[in-house]
Amino acid sequence: MIVYVFGNSDLEFDSLPLRILPQLRGLFPDVTFEIKDPNEDWDVPEDLVVLDTAFGINEVMVFDDLDKFEKVPRVSMHDFDAITNLRYLKKIGKIKKIKIIGVPPGMDEKMAAEEVGNKLKEICK
Repeated sequence: MIVYVFGNSDLEFDSLPLRILPQLRGLFPDVTFEIKDPNEDWDVPEDLVVLDTAFGINEVMVFDDLDKFEKVPRVSMHDFDAITNLRYLKKIGKIKKIKIIGVPPGMDEKMAAEEVGNKLKEICK
């Protein structure tokens, strides 16, 4: 299985998925974790698994429906974010199924790695 990891190491509130990546790689040696910029072109598997920061949650959650995410206004290309790109890829048929593992931005790293690990075990079943 391949998990695409989104995040920005320059922004504390958006870097948790990247900071827990070493622990996840140790826990799941058979999973390929690829760091991706969500707004660049990349080969999209039809069944996509994404790890990303999710605002408005208090625990690690798995989302399988892009419509569960709030639509926010876009003013410029700077505002074009991961969810917008994923919605576009789904609309044009490149994504058939998606699972987004969302981590709250302020969560403790050890707890986040453990909870993401539990979610990945469920997904891998």
